[in-house]
Amino acid sequence: MMPTLRQIRYFIATANTGQVSQAAMDLNVSQSAITTSLKSLEEMLDASLFTRHSQGMALTYEGNQFLQHARYIMSAVEEAMRIPSRSHEKIVGKIRIAMSYTVAGYFAPPYLVRFQRSFPQVEIQLFEAQREQIEEGLASGQYDLAMMLTSNLVNQEDIAFEVLLSSRRRLWLGTNHPLRQKKHISLQDVADEPYIMLAVDEASNTAQRYWNQTSYRPNVVFRTSSVEAVRSMVANGYGVSILSDMVYRPWSLEGRRVEVHTLEDSVPGMDVGIAWNKKKELTPAEVAFCEFVRLTVVAGINS
Repeated sequence: MMPTLRQIRYFIATANTGQVSQAAMDLNVSQSAITTSLKSLEEMLDASLFTRHSQGMALTYEGNQFLQHARYIMSAVEEAMRIPSRSHEKIVGKIRIAMSYTVAGYFAPPYLVRFQRSFPQVEIQLFEAQREQIEEGLASGQYDLAMMLTSNLVNQEDIAFEVLLSSRRRLWLGTNHPLRQKKHISLQDVADEPYIMLAVDEASNTAQRYWNQTSYRPNVVFRTSSVEAVRSMVANGYGVSILSDMVYRPWSLEGRRVEVHTLEDSVPGMDVGIAWNKKKELTPAEVAFCEFVRLTVVAGINS
């Protein structure tokens, strides 16, 4: 079994910072994702890559050796990502891309910037729209492509899509919340707590679907279209929420921490992807965009 590029990227980030917490913040992932990845990598290599101490992580001799190769691998991947752009220097055109609010704010920007750098002859026009408008726009030809929450897609008869990323949903808690003392937390436990419901991008509809599979209901005390409002209220102990890892950040704007916990119940993840009209033949520029974003996401390169 070979290490994945994501495991290598997590390893390099931890080696560079010397702390799992800082690496997680830099990469915008959870600390548990980094820890699990490093453990799996060490088991795969049958070697300890870090020594753990109170101040963080220090590379072992084997870790230092692996770091040199890991940096070479990621450098080679970066170079490989640039080769197609050089071979496609003659690709020109305009792409009208619609994006939903969540994708525009928490997923798309790094990939758009990298694509523009690699394909400067392709003009990108961006539009933010709700899911219904995006589907209508793709069907009518108003938009060429969409970057959206494909798990919310309704019109799958006329619209084709490819999932690029599946982001799991977890419980958000304030640092001092009593539920943090529990090893196992269920939707029944959550139902007893004040709940902050995110309403943007049909998040409340999605939540209702998985709550309806149980006999419990969330005790919604506030609905908001702002992820930052949810983060702030949770961090300050006003309530709890269940949201995807893609929009998770460990700190609220006022500097209070938000903790995450995996629920015992089955909660569907949030799929992000690219969509287009099934009847439309994609132009070379549109094909290049789809391939570029797909490769970049798979490689775990987002900056």
